[in-house]
Amino acid sequence: MLDTCSAFVTRFDEPIRRSGGTEAPRLLEGLTVAVKDNFDVAGHITGAGSPEYAAERQPAAAHAQEVEALLDQGAHLVGKTHMDELAFSLMGLNARYGVPVNPAAPDRVPGGSSSGSASAVAAGLADIGLGTDTGGSVRLPASFCGLYGWRASHGLLSPQGLVALARSYDVPGFFTRDAHTMDRVMQAFAPAPTAGEAPRFWLPDDLWALADEPVRAQLLARLPSLNADRRPLLPEGGAAACLQAFRMHQGHEIWQHFGAWIQQSRPQFGPGIRERFDMTSRIGAAEFDAAASYRAAFTHKMQRDLAGPVVLVYPTSPSPAPLLCTPQSELEPLRNKALSLLAVSGHAGLPQLSVPAGSVDGAPVGLSFTAASLQDRLLLQAARHLGLA
Repeated sequence: MLDTCSAFVTRFDEPIRRSGGTEAPRLLEGLTVAVKDNFDVAGHITGAGSPEYAAERQPAAAHAQEVEALLDQGAHLVGKTHMDELAFSLMGLNARYGVPVNPAAPDRVPGGSSSGSASAVAAGLADIGLGTDTGGSVRLPASFCGLYGWRASHGLLSPQGLVALARSYDVPGFFTRDAHTMDRVMQAFAPAPTAGEAPRFWLPDDLWALADEPVRAQLLARLPSLNADRRPLLPEGGAAACLQAFRMHQGHEIWQHFGAWIQQSRPQFGPGIRERFDMTSRIGAAEFDAAASYRAAFTHKMQRDLAGPVVLVYPTSPSPAPLLCTPQSELEPLRNKALSLLAVSGHAGLPQLSVPAGSVDGAPVGLSFTAASLQDRLLLQAARHLGLA
């Protein structure tokens, strides 16, 4: 099958697969997977969206642990996919390798940084896309491309064989076109939800207020009779404080991980990414300490608020995907507005599932479900309860 969307760095001549022997059928038997190019696949260079980074790497000696897990469950790997440079973007624009097509809205960005995996799944070039999510790199492309996108609970899946960005935020995640396939993926990688009472739904007013009015109207139309809590979620300081803490904490980790390499190798980053790395280099100890204090308190609050169980329901993104012609000066404010929504799960290490929920201006929009840590499969159950999966 031709790569009609410029989604792949490498298409394998033959799918990589593993025989299952004579035991019972495996959960992902025969499903094809597109793997983001920050996961190791044995025999292939892991380039992480950067030509300079790729030039200094040798072919991986072994598969990343979650790539191994996919093979063990019967999946077939069909190739490695493009991504934003070192995963430090949300729009899917790579100045060095180009932009994968958004099959659901070809005049708009695909979202990133897991852009190629989302593009491949949306185009039908793979059944499953393996990506990573640090600040929203699975959830936002899922919303933009009309896909199911699951960010796993932090710590549920292994980071072994994964090029890190910010280790305390990084998690693997998955894309699918339909709920049935996502259910199979979740069964393969997540524990069954805790038995007990049905979840209570919470639609926080402050998170819904971050979305553009047409997005709110479209998503709320899918929830016409839902009896839910509407009280605000965010602590004092609201979205601005949450975003600032996220940028400082994540940025500090990013510079600790990549700073020395950037200073030595001098990679030629594209617009936006260059400026963000420069920002991370200037984060001081006091700024990081304040962010860490906010994050610790916020995580404790979320653990308390989501017990019961409770499922948050809110827009994945404040808007549909921006047009490809949108200037960089306008993309950065859009990115920060999206991060104000995406930071909720990131700060607290929570699972989040974005589901397709219609369109605005002819482009897809997603609705998100978030629950307590390790309650990943509860999210799909909640979406089904509301008729959205």
